[in-house]
Parts: sequence; structure tokens; C-alpha cells
Amino acid sequence: MSEKPAVVLVHGFWGGAAHWSKVVVELHRRGFTDLHAVENPLTSLADDAERTRKMVRQVDGPVLLVGHSYGGAVITEAGDLPNVAGLVYIAAFAPDAGESPGQISQELPPAAFANIAPDSDGYLWIKQDAFHESFCQDLDADEALVMAVTQKAPLGSTFGDSVTSPAWKKKPVWYQVSAQDRMIHPDNERRMAQRMNPRKIVELDAGHASLASQPGPVTDLIETAANELGS
Repeated sequence: MSEKPAVVLVHGFWGGAAHWSKVVVELHRRGFTDLHAVENPLTSLADDAERTRKMVRQVDGPVLLVGHSYGGAVITEAGDLPNVAGLVYIAAFAPDAGESPGQISQELPPAAFANIAPDSDGYLWIKQDAFHESFCQDLDADEALVMAVTQKAPLGSTFGDSVTSPAWKKKPVWYQVSAQDRMIHPDNERRMAQRMNPRKIVELDAGHASLASQPGPVTDLIETAANELGS
């Protein structure tokens, strides 16, 4: 059995498991062989946390949960399982009990908040023509176009779903701040990171999609967490 923990990657709003593609390749190159990426429905925090728990329960051995964006709220809610050894937040929400991503965003609105629009069915979208500047301004135009067209919209109500019992109060935590984030205010990221008392905070000069624009440093933090858990 590998000494490295299994890594379960959890995507956020407006994306799917494939947003982790570059990190997956880099982790595999570094010897991580037990890799999983959840495909969450983005219909409610409870639904997404349960889908993530189901994947974690399939893993034999310790799991390092990694969440991007809203995926941070998901791992905060789902990280209470006994085989979850640690949590890594990548430009992510880390709500406290009773807090929701929407509440945190309203307290300190991000730069691109106005570029999010609901449709007639209650799903929230980033306007396609504003996706590049809002979500991933440090990616090239072609990659941003693909993300914009294939974005996975959450139900708007999910923004208001509150965390019940934050796993970060019980598990070791690592956090990556994106200093140029336009989807979560960077100062919100810094505040959420600091109150968790993480083992390490890394700040990157990156937009919200740091997992795609800077997969090397993001993988560095995941590897650091895995090494610390294994030592």
C-alpha cells in the first residue's frame, strides 16, 4: 500500500471535476496513485456533501480532501468522516457553523459579483462574455472560452446553504489564497484561512482558477499536506 494518502478533489461552482485536470496530472507525476475527483450535482450543500462522503467511504485508508471555491464549503461539511486525515482549501470558502458562501460573499463582495446572473430555472451562471475576466483572467483565451461554455451552474439556493459542523475545527488544514481572485474577495480568503489556524497558508498571485493557472504551486501545497500527514 502506498504511504501517500488518497487524494479526493472537490470542485466548486461553475466547474466540474475536470477543472482539476492539470493538478491530477501533476499529482500523478509526483507519485500519487490513489486519486479521485468528485462530480457534485451543485443542487444543495447537503447533496454535494453526501456525494463527496460516498466517494470518501469507498477509499480504503486515509484521505486528504481538497476543495476549490465552493468545494471548500463541501469539504468543511463532509470532512467529518473518520478516514479524512486533512483538508486543503484552494481559493475556497471555509464557512463556520451557521455560515453560508452567500453570506460570506455579501459581507465582502468580490470584484466580479455583478457578472453572476440567474436564469429562469433558478440556476446561477457567470455571463459567458465576462467569464474570462471574472473567473480565470490568468488563463489564455481559448482555455477560458472552454470553461465559460462548459460551466456547470449551481442552483442559486445553494449559495445560502449553511455549514452545520465545520470539519476544520477538528482536522489539520492547509490554505491557498489567490491574491487576484475576483470570485471570492481575497481578504475573505485571508480571513477564513487565518481563523482556521492552518498548518500553512500560501498566497499566489493568481485569479480564482489557480488550480488551472498555477497547478505546480497548488500541487506543492497538496504534497506538503500529504507529507505532513504521513510523517
